[in-house]
Amino acid sequence: MTKDPTILIAGIDIGRQGAISFINEYFDLVDVVDMPVLYDGPDGRPSVNSQMLGEIIKDWGPNRAFIENVNARQDEGKVGAGAFGSSKWKVEGVLSINEVRFTLLDPICWKSQIGIPPGREMGKKAALAEALRRWPEQTAKFTRVKDDGRADACLIAVAGILIEHGIPATRNYKRQYP
Repeated sequence: MTKDPTILIAGIDIGRQGAISFINEYFDLVDVVDMPVLYDGPDGRPSVNSQMLGEIIKDWGPNRAFIENVNARQDEGKVGAGAFGSSKWKVEGVLSINEVRFTLLDPICWKSQIGIPPGREMGKKAALAEALRRWPEQTAKFTRVKDDGRADACLIAVAGILIEHGIPATRNYKRQYP
């Protein structure tokens, strides 16, 4: 992979169905990859693999990262909640070890910045639609139903950039802001 001298921002949707996106400062989608997961958790449950995640972060070398700050849902059991917390700690640890400054963004915060409605099911569909609208040349990255994690990761990065630079929420920002 060739390194581009531009600033690279990572957006991370944590969890076993999440993803890591890489966006440049011009809001171009450079790449998005599924969260590296192995079935090595308790009872063979899927868990985020720190080593593989570390290799992705090291290879891309983002300057900055934004992570969705989510917590376990009320309907999850103790094992599920623990696995979810473990994923979050692994992501934060990998970024820290690689000296990537990160900010946690609450879902309601980044979704309102992008224009995604609240709610799980509507939010997933809206995130996929928004990602396709913003990056029509990258449709292959968002064709599967389960690619909502990829869409979220990309939009988390965009929202983080907009919030960090004090840019008001808008749906038609692309290429307006350097």
